[in-house]
Amino acid sequence: MTAAEAGTDGVRAIEAEAVPTRFARGWHCLGLSERFKDGRPHTVNAFGQKLVIFQSGDGRLNVLDAYCRHMGADLSQGTIKGDEIACPFHDWRWGGDGRCKQIPYSRRVPLRARTSAWTTMDQDGLLFVWNDPEGNPPPPEVTIPRIEGATSDEWTTWVWKEIVVDTNCREVVDNIVDMAHFFYVHYSFPTYFKNIFEGPVATQIMKGVGRPDARPPAKNGEPQMRGNTSVASYHGPSFMIDDLTYHYDDMDLHSVLINAHYPIDANSFVLHSGIIVRRSDKLPAGAADAMAVKLGDFILRGFDQDVQIWKHKTRIDNPLLCEEDGPVYQLRRWYEQFYVDVADVRPEMVERFEFELDTTRPTEVWKQEVEANLARRAAESRTP
Repeated sequence: MTAAEAGTDGVRAIEAEAVPTRFARGWHCLGLSERFKDGRPHTVNAFGQKLVIFQSGDGRLNVLDAYCRHMGADLSQGTIKGDEIACPFHDWRWGGDGRCKQIPYSRRVPLRARTSAWTTMDQDGLLFVWNDPEGNPPPPEVTIPRIEGATSDEWTTWVWKEIVVDTNCREVVDNIVDMAHFFYVHYSFPTYFKNIFEGPVATQIMKGVGRPDARPPAKNGEPQMRGNTSVASYHGPSFMIDDLTYHYDDMDLHSVLINAHYPIDANSFVLHSGIIVRRSDKLPAGAADAMAVKLGDFILRGFDQDVQIWKHKTRIDNPLLCEEDGPVYQLRRWYEQFYVDVADVRPEMVERFEFELDTTRPTEVWKQEVEANLARRAAESRTP
């Protein structure tokens, strides 16, 4: 008997299978590359195990299983010597390809002296690692696109934040189809919302207007933010690039927002947010840098709003939806492709799917709510 069948009197029961112990196939961002280029090994807990990241003498960033195959010592507690990471226990030297290159006190290295090495990519100031439970290398067509401005003096440098979230990472991916939560959780006002899924890419296109009941009015002389346009795409299971434009009275502010994560284990993940801002005549270098920091803090507060929901909600595989909730089941079908063997990827997981949500009803109701909030606030301000 299923949980739904166990319900009585037509009450819909929540169904939830155990979270998968398998981790998604694809590129995962571990953070800013520079963080790992300080001449020391670094520990990262990801994919249910401990990893060590180190930069070899040739400048390459390498990722290995953190535990030495000799006697089990933690390589992240060792030292970098030339192109190898040296074990703190017996000084076995491990290369970025996972092979033991040298044992100083031994005449020869055992033929089977190998450990797990992960394929890495250092791109746009970010370090990526490839995970595949089948052990295959990344196919050429599965890529992370280059990010406009990430290496340009016309843009700011990355403002980067990260937090640990104690839930399964499917929760964060669900947001790509969830228009309504932007109003109720993040206090924004979407007016246009569309999703496109195709191959390994899932896109959300959203336009919105400002909420005068939720955002303080601009101070004297400052431009007022009127709305925003967002084109956000997950490239694979965990790395989203959002071309995000804020529309002000006298200018458009162009930014690129990163929303990325990697699993620590089945019930926790590291959530990254990063942003760069394009400089302009109206937003020169110093002002753009300050705006990037301000937006970075604002976006982190938005993620914290999500986290508060995730902390208290339950996992649900059979959500009860209304027609304005968007294509939740189609998104999860798309997401499933990363959790099965390549041979088991079905056409419906990767075929092109488009859905434009009818925003007529939400826009009408939300406009009334905003006006009611403003009227109540005005009445309260007149009360002695």
